Amino acid sequence: METIESLSRIAAEIRKDIVRMVTRAGGGHIGGSLSSVDILTALFFRSMRHDPANPGDPSRDKFILSKGHSVEAYYCALARSGYFPPAKLLEYGKFGSELYGHPTRKIPGIEMPTGALGHGLPVGVGVALADRRDGRDCRTFVLMGDGELAEGSVWEAAMAGAHYGLDNLVAIIDYNGLQISGQVDSVMRSSDLGEKWRSFGWDVIDVDGNDPEALALSFDSLRPGSGTGAQAFRPHLVIARTTKGKGVSFMENLAIWHHRATSQYECEKALAEIDSGIAEIDSGIAEIDSSIAEIDSSIAGIDVEIAGAGAAGGRKGGVS
Repeated sequence: METIESLSRIAAEIRKDIVRMVTRAGGGHIGGSLSSVDILTALFFRSMRHDPANPGDPSRDKFILSKGHSVEAYYCALARSGYFPPAKLLEYGKFGSELYGHPTRKIPGIEMPTGALGHGLPVGVGVALADRRDGRDCRTFVLMGDGELAEGSVWEAAMAGAHYGLDNLVAIIDYNGLQISGQVDSVMRSSDLGEKWRSFGWDVIDVDGNDPEALALSFDSLRPGSGTGAQAFRPHLVIARTTKGKGVSFMENLAIWHHRATSQYECEKALAEIDSGIAEIDSGIAEIDSSIAEIDSSIAGIDVEIAGAGAAGGRKGGVS
C-alpha cells in the first residue's frame, strides 16, 4: 500500500503511460481515461484489498469499470500495480493483442468485460450481495461515467442496492461534465445528483475526483459496518468531480478529446507538461520530508533533555 504523499506521483506516471499508449495505437478514449486516473490510483495503490499474485482470491475487493471505454487508464493501473508487465502496454490496439479497446477477462485483474454502458452497477450489486451472503467482508467498487447515468439500468441497480442494504458496495461517478456528444447536462441533465441518490437510499460523498489523497481518505472510510443510525446498511456513492483530459492543459474540458488520436507533437507536448507537474510533486514531497526530519530532530532533542532531567533528579535523590 502506497503512502498518501506518493499517490499524486503514481497518477502522473499513469497519465504518461496513457498518452504514450494512445499515440502508439493511433487513437483511444484519452479524455475520460485522464479524468479517471486519480480514482484508479487511490483504489489500486491505497484503498483496495487485492493481490496481483492471486487475482482470484475470494476475499479480494472487486473493481468494475462500468465506463469500459476508458480502459486505457485501467490497463495502466493494472500494469503498474503488478498484474502484468508494463511492457505489455506497448501492445495496446495492435493486431493480435489481448489489450482491446474495452476490458476483457483475458487480462488478470479485470472482473468483467464492459463497454455497453449501464451494466456495471447491476453486476456490482450482484457481486456485493454474493460476498455478503458468503460471509466475506470485502467491498465492490463500480466506476461509472456521468453520461452513463442516462441508462435506466443504473437506477434499477440503485434501487436494488439500497433495498438489500449493501454497505459493502461503493459506486463512483467520474463527474467530468462531458460526453462524446458534448455537455452532459445538455444531453440528459444530471444535476442534483447527491439528492437523487440519497432519495434512492444511498450514502453520498462529494469529493475532488482529481485529488488522489482526498479520494483515498474517502474510500478508506467507506467500509461495511461503518455507518451508524440512518446511515447504517446503506450503499455508498462517491461523486468524484473531475476534469476531462486532466493533466494535459490543451485536452482539458474539451469534448473533442473524448476519443481522438494524438500526434507525435501533441504526445511530446503532453509528456513535457506532465513531467513539469511531476517535478512540482517531487519538490512538494521533498519539503514534506524536510519538515518531518526537522520534527524528528526536535523530538530527539526533547528526549535528550528529558533523559538529562531524569538523570539529574536521580542524582539529587541519591544525595538526600
